[in-house]
Amino acid sequence: MPVADVRKWYVLRTFSGHEKKIREALERELKLNGAEDKIAETVIPTETVFEMRNGKKRTREKTLYPGYLFIHSTLDAELKHIISGLNGVMGFLSTGANGEPAPLRPDEAKRMLGRMEESELMGEQPEVPYNVGDAVKVIDGPFNNFSGNIEEVYPDKMKVRVMVSIFGRKTPLELDYVSVERED
Repeated sequence: MPVADVRKWYVLRTFSGHEKKIREALERELKLNGAEDKIAETVIPTETVFEMRNGKKRTREKTLYPGYLFIHSTLDAELKHIISGLNGVMGFLSTGANGEPAPLRPDEAKRMLGRMEESELMGEQPEVPYNVGDAVKVIDGPFNNFSGNIEEVYPDKMKVRVMVSIFGRKTPLELDYVSVERED
């Protein structure tokens, strides 16, 4: 008869942007304490995105949940002590007044892991650098130096629709991401 897996997914709150450093520090501490077997897996869900900057394609890894590190473990007092002693860890995601770490429900863990798998299958995706309402300046083409606000974003085509004023009339322009830049 197979033994049931008692490990659950827990969420650590960390300083945003320090997830990888904290994962490495956790792995070091576990090794020092001979507790490597307490955590089956640590996950920082990411996706590969690209953006166009100055006409060049720049690829980078984007964290799906900034400030969170997911661990699959059987959580005991020793492991909680090791984790709480790490610099940059703000604590576990918890419920209730006692602040005990709350594991993710199986459907939540499945959704988080599914989003990662989906991201891997989709491959490199364009990062959407603009939002509706952003003030932008046209930097390319016949409308160079015109300013306006983004009315719509088309991430699949890497285009935006910008409403600019031409001769005192509001005119929509559909432009590539690389043809506009944010106004400060």
